[in-house]
Amino acid sequence: MAESAVAQGYRLFARYAHAPNELGYCGPASAAALESAACGGGDPAVVAAAARQFSGAWPYQQLIAEQCGIADPLDEQVVRAYWTGNVLTDRIDAERFGGELLSRFGARAGHYWSHLTEDLLSEVTATHAFHVFGVYPWSRLLGTGMPEPLRILDSCRIGWGTVLEVSDDDALVNVRRLEFGGGRLTLGAETARRVGRRTDSGVFVPDLRVGDRVALHWDFVCDRLTAEETDRLESWTVRQLGHTNRRLAA
Repeated sequence: MAESAVAQGYRLFARYAHAPNELGYCGPASAAALESAACGGGDPAVVAAAARQFSGAWPYQQLIAEQCGIADPLDEQVVRAYWTGNVLTDRIDAERFGGELLSRFGARAGHYWSHLTEDLLSEVTATHAFHVFGVYPWSRLLGTGMPEPLRILDSCRIGWGTVLEVSDDDALVNVRRLEFGGGRLTLGAETARRVGRRTDSGVFVPDLRVGDRVALHWDFVCDRLTAEETDRLESWTVRQLGHTNRRLAA
């Protein structure tokens, strides 16, 4: 029997959310439930409870679900819309979405949301890329010359690439790293980078093969992408970089 869209969505959320959760950046204190779900196990109720504690991702998925008439914020299409972009993301009215995000969540979501003001509404998209480049403070620290802001932006955004080599614990992936120069953020030329793929519970993407397109979060292989999904992720990332660069120039 085929897995339901909602069940697939729980697993998909766990795959994208696990790495920053394990590092202690967002979500609940324990990553065990997400790790198990990302590898195909776990309790959906526990995953849902953990997802609600992500002060970044959860509000976006709530609003995407509401504005697209979908009951569960962990429906697969809703999860995909937020993390990499899909047809639902295309349907979202950015002005309405930004207004709802600001009025309903901005004031109570903590210090990382302090930059979500009316001045930022022109940059809003219903994506993780907006939260990384717009809401988080790191793009505002690029001019310090310190390497940390660029490293965090590059790690926290959802990256993509093509697998060149596969081992039990990691993979070599051809990726485009984020670069900063002349006051602008850009995607650099493709370069090979070794990234993790295994946790104590197993791998998130089984049967990984050379030539597969993958999504990366905090230097970890979290998803296998189709060509269309890769193109959408790149498109939404480039769009968000354009918004961010206009703010940096101003």
